[in-house]
Amino acid sequence: MLNSDQIKALIPHRYPFLLVDRIVELDEGKRAVGIKNVTENEPYGNGGHFPGVLIVEALAQVGGVIMAGGERSKDQIGLLTGIDNCQFGQPVGAGDQLVLTFEVTRHKGQIVKGRGVAKVGDEIVCEAEIMFAFSAIS
Repeated sequence: MLNSDQIKALIPHRYPFLLVDRIVELDEGKRAVGIKNVTENEPYGNGGHFPGVLIVEALAQVGGVIMAGGERSKDQIGLLTGIDNCQFGQPVGAGDQLVLTFEVTRHKGQIVKGRGVAKVGDEIVCEAEIMFAFSAIS
């Protein structure tokens, strides 16, 4: 399990755009499960719901944690390059806990593609195919 400080050591996101509170499962390079607790104190999402685009970003951050380890972590960063087949279910609001699962489906050279699924309880609230390209940090 990784807490927020450990997550921040792996990906560059910081408040208010670090959207993963903890990682509860991690199989480096393959699969991870993260948690996002949605509260009334979120700095975005007027109208009482957590925006779908941020759910997709949270899934991408879980994917970034998967790929952040190993030899790549010191000199490269994963950049979100594509989102395909994205679908949303019920709205997400304060008090909900998002369970964010990301599984790598293809890894070829600098390109990584995976499937992300966000759930609240047993209900799927978002699923998408997400692609990253790795680039050197200057």
